[in-house]
Amino acid sequence: MSVFSLFARLVEQLADLLQPLFHASAAAAAIVLFTALVRLLVHPLSRAAARGQRARTALQPRIAELREKHAKDPKRLQQAVLELHAEEKVSPLSGCLPSLLQLPAFFLLYHLFSSSTIGGDSNGLLGHRLFAAPLGGRWADALAGGGLFGPAGLVYLGLFVIVAAVAAFNYRRTKRMMAANPVAVGAGDGEQVPGLGAVNKVMPFMSFFTLVTVAVVPLAAALYVVTSTAWTAVERAALYR
Repeated sequence: MSVFSLFARLVEQLADLLQPLFHASAAAAAIVLFTALVRLLVHPLSRAAARGQRARTALQPRIAELREKHAKDPKRLQQAVLELHAEEKVSPLSGCLPSLLQLPAFFLLYHLFSSSTIGGDSNGLLGHRLFAAPLGGRWADALAGGGLFGPAGLVYLGLFVIVAAVAAFNYRRTKRMMAANPVAVGAGDGEQVPGLGAVNKVMPFMSFFTLVTVAVVPLAAALYVVTSTAWTAVERAALYR
């Protein structure tokens, strides 16, 4: 039995358990529950990433000294800062690991709700819905079926509102963090870590890209993205206070 068949069975069993509470949307609730379980498993890494961020912040006085020492040699400055991070066992990119480890779960859901068959059998998951919207459908299907304010279109509008609210919250919070500690995020006269400056420029806008993802992937995968994005906002607000 393939991993896709096993996961499909898991979703069906979770949906059966949740059916008395959520009725026709039980499979959608199962996906939200599955997302929460994934985030709980990744949470220790998120806590480690938060500790890494605090450690990087603690290094800023020493990095400021290096910036003064190598002010006329940007390449030597980059090398010195990287050596400092290695010496203190602090990874400048450790915060990316929790996000990367969630990608397999996203692609698993994407595949399951994009395939008409699983293990040679008809994909029964495609018959499940979130209210009026099929979990295997996309926003374009909702628009074609009933328009922007049709039953399925309203489901997507609800998801877009949630994502936009979370994105706005993340944008304001990230801008405040970058303004409060510009040296830590590479906003000074030179770039501390190769490529990090470009990442920091787009960082405040990253959550808004989720709107595009929700619009183009199957609804089941969009549910995973929306739930995980909201979880991330709450988690980071708690861990990076």
